[in-house]
Amino acid sequence: MAGTRVDGRVERGNQTRRLVLRRTMDIASVEGLEGLSLGRIAGELGLSKSGVFALFGSKEELQLATVRAAGAVFARAVVVPVADLPPGVGRLRALCDRWLAYSRERVFPGGCFFYGAAAEFASRGGPVHDAVAAALRDWTAYVAQTAEEARAAGELRPETDPDRLAFELIALLEHANLLSLLHGAPDAYDLADTAVVSRLRASATDPDSVPDALPG
Repeated sequence: MAGTRVDGRVERGNQTRRLVLRRTMDIASVEGLEGLSLGRIAGELGLSKSGVFALFGSKEELQLATVRAAGAVFARAVVVPVADLPPGVGRLRALCDRWLAYSRERVFPGGCFFYGAAAEFASRGGPVHDAVAAALRDWTAYVAQTAEEARAAGELRPETDPDRLAFELIALLEHANLLSLLHGAPDAYDLADTAVVSRLRASATDPDSVPDALPG
């Protein structure tokens, strides 16, 4: 019976943690990670401040937990849907398509969570800066790895530099996110998508292997 009570408390704690992080991700994507506080979250969600403190301990830990949670949401929205595709330009094209959908569909209300967090913490030091920087390094490395796998599969020209291609593709995606947020320009995503296709075709061994549009 004691174990059942402990398990129940743990599960309630986990549920509260998930509830808090869903709210903090939404707030941070619009107002920034500095907009978070234990007291604010407790008040908005009708929780005790001491209870939220027991889960996170400090504002910084709340920020770090929010970054980690946002990374998991990003992975589910962008990376996981293309994980089973075979290596090649099709997978690279689909990865960019999923990123544009992630921003366009406002998985986070403020657009790309990490674009905003990077702008907020780029000139700061500390654990939150490091966590955001690590998340962006991992994403860039993943795009570059996907490009390298496409080159190894013979679908990108041998002279293609995967790191440079990743840099260029990510720049197109992030600029679409910015224009959509700043100017309310929904066509920015279509422009970025067209530019992604053009860039991939310029590097593909068979330009016709890069489709204009993806199903669904």
